[in-house]
Amino acid sequence: MKIFQQTGLILTICVLLTSCQKFVDIKKTSTESTIETANDCQLIMDNYELFNSDYPFDGEGSADDYYINDLTYSDTYTSIEDQSVYTWDMQAIRLNSFQWVRPYNKIYHTNLVLETLAKLQGRETQAALNNLRGSALFLRAYALFQVAQLYAKPYGPTASQDMGVPIHLVSDINDTPGRGTVQETYDRIAADLIEAAAMLNETSSMATRPNKAAAFAMLARVYLSMEDYTNAMSAANSALQLRAALLDYNSPAVNKDPSSNTPFARYNPEVIFHSILASSTFLSPGNPFSNAAKIDLDLVNSYADNDLRKTVFFKPNLDVNEGTWRFTGNYEPTTSSTLFNGLSVDELYLVRAECYARSNRADLAMADLNMLLRNRWVTGSYTNMTAISADDALAKVLTERRKELVMRGQRWTDLRRLNKDERFRKNLSRTVTAGGASTTFTLPANDIRYTLLIPQEVITNSRLSQNPR
Repeated sequence: MKIFQQTGLILTICVLLTSCQKFVDIKKTSTESTIETANDCQLIMDNYELFNSDYPFDGEGSADDYYINDLTYSDTYTSIEDQSVYTWDMQAIRLNSFQWVRPYNKIYHTNLVLETLAKLQGRETQAALNNLRGSALFLRAYALFQVAQLYAKPYGPTASQDMGVPIHLVSDINDTPGRGTVQETYDRIAADLIEAAAMLNETSSMATRPNKAAAFAMLARVYLSMEDYTNAMSAANSALQLRAALLDYNSPAVNKDPSSNTPFARYNPEVIFHSILASSTFLSPGNPFSNAAKIDLDLVNSYADNDLRKTVFFKPNLDVNEGTWRFTGNYEPTTSSTLFNGLSVDELYLVRAECYARSNRADLAMADLNMLLRNRWVTGSYTNMTAISADDALAKVLTERRKELVMRGQRWTDLRRLNKDERFRKNLSRTVTAGGASTTFTLPANDIRYTLLIPQEVITNSRLSQNPR
């Protein structure tokens, strides 16, 4: 465990030092010589804090599933940076680099693992080496994708010209790949996942470890963000062939205590790969009397009374917060803001349903959607949904996607993608009253602010170009 702590600490400290010339400047230590066996590699990738937590939260914080009230906005624990991100300020920028550093810390460690595995050829069983290599490639792609959702433009027709994010394929501290392009970023993510899917075992002993289904599920998520619906469908199909069981929300496992603030067990049967966002001040669902994030009322009201998600995902607040709602549908059983953003079976049905609708197969789209919703409604109360056209099916699928994946870290990516289509684009707005004056802030669809500014520490301590404003 010492190696995990020491390299992670060195990474963080070096990024913060103004004398560092690289955005991740890691000094080699003697402890790294202890990474010598396949078991050492597995131990590194089993570090929950390193690989399953602390993913960036500013995308979820910038999205529209929630709001904060004026008291929370003006509270002393809500920083000026938090306020700027929340209101989509044109110059909103994090001074601290941890939402950049932590994913790259994961990438650094996967590269250490991959380099070690290359030296172990012929010294360990090939099956074991393959699974470990697949795990490292999956984790590298998974982390890189999180960075790209915040700090690179959405994938689109200009991907080969738009600035991407740095792609580090080695642990060498002198490696300075620059930003490259969005096309190169997504090509690397997809290539890593394709190779991972070929190498990983079909199952893993715990949801914190990648497996073949996780690689295909992540590929489906990535291709969907790229609007590559043919490959997204193929990847979702491959994942569903391995993991297709849905959690029945009528089951005692979910509904034994309707008032529970944490109705879902960690690693519940739908979870394919478990990961959580880093904790933030303004996304905390808290308790009935004290919470930051309030769920958008129109979103709460969009659920039918017999839809169990309405009572499982949301609970009414009390006292000064009466009339508002908080989120209790986290697949990570906590009332903090460490929200589940991992891979799950329900997301796969939604991906495939959307791809079916976009390929003019409304009947198959609705079959997948109905399969999901039958497990979400009160037993015997659900009537199969129908669609009069592929466009109608698509609209219904996207509506349910928003309702199913609420506060899962996916909404920001969905907005970036769907805003390109005039049928589904949405202009966001938030009104804040502070100092006796009310101000309405807006984020139009496809605005330049859908690509966040790279944290100032990163820009200061590197030669990377900042995103335009």
